[in-house]
Amino acid sequence: MASNDLESRGREKNRENNNNPSSNYTSPYHIEASESQWTSWLIPMFVVANVAVFIVAMYINNCPKNNTQFNGKCVARFLGRLSFQPLRENPLFGPSSSTLEKLGGLEWDEVVHRHQGWRLVTCIWLHAGVIHLLANMLSLVFIGIRLEQQFGFVRIGIVYLLSGFGGSILSSLFIQNNISVGASGALFGLLGAMLSELITNWTIYSNKAAALFTLVIIIAINLAVGILPHVDNFAHIGGFLTGYLLGFVMLLRPQFGWVEHQNLPADVRVKSKYKVYQYILWLVALVLLIVGITVGLVMLFRGENGNKHCSWCHYLSCVPTSRWECGN
Repeated sequence: MASNDLESRGREKNRENNNNPSSNYTSPYHIEASESQWTSWLIPMFVVANVAVFIVAMYINNCPKNNTQFNGKCVARFLGRLSFQPLRENPLFGPSSSTLEKLGGLEWDEVVHRHQGWRLVTCIWLHAGVIHLLANMLSLVFIGIRLEQQFGFVRIGIVYLLSGFGGSILSSLFIQNNISVGASGALFGLLGAMLSELITNWTIYSNKAAALFTLVIIIAINLAVGILPHVDNFAHIGGFLTGYLLGFVMLLRPQFGWVEHQNLPADVRVKSKYKVYQYILWLVALVLLIVGITVGLVMLFRGENGNKHCSWCHYLSCVPTSRWECGN
């Protein structure tokens, strides 16, 4: 049977179901129709957890008692133990670096020489200040809730956590003299997963070019911000690459017409749930993901310095200008 005839019968079936309110038929032409299947609760829980950890960090920090370097000149002292470090020390309205280190901030020496690999995970839940926390949580709500509605909490939770882990690995390989904290790597992983999901599910989207262009611009702008000093762009890049590969593995959708044609006669039904290129991308991405994380962990725990293997890579995290330096 010709493809035009097949599509015509599919459209007739669609019209029949639209005219029948009791029908359970759902058209795959509109991706948004599947969002009602999931209620987003994991992403809001992640937001609550990050806020709670920040409050605990501020309570432990106890600036009025522990700040001796600046003679107790804490910011917002009316908050008591929750008051912020002086802005000269932390302009983001947060705790001291020693508090972040004590609570699990990512530091190369602690991970490699003291075998504290758990910092690769705990650093994802810590934030340097209120500004840092708000920026990340707003981004998480904006990006994560929609993804969770479409794909469910299991897949999005895996993408978020593994992306944060991947970002921590790359950060440790290239930034070995500073403490790194924040959920940015996990957030960039969600952006990377959105890009690969668009690519691997290309056949079911309308306005493909516009969606791809918009997403690439958003990613490029966020990565460009990472070249500013004091921003760990390696965590962003590592998280993005991990999420990008995970998107091909975790976020597959059936090819265009497959769901609709399950209600059609067998002779006109689309027999393969996924296209060949989806299977290929799934396999290649899974292999690259496993190899990448394994190699990264081996290099990290052997004490390798990524900058020795890539003399120009430090520019990916900070580009020196006449206004700032990148030494610290």
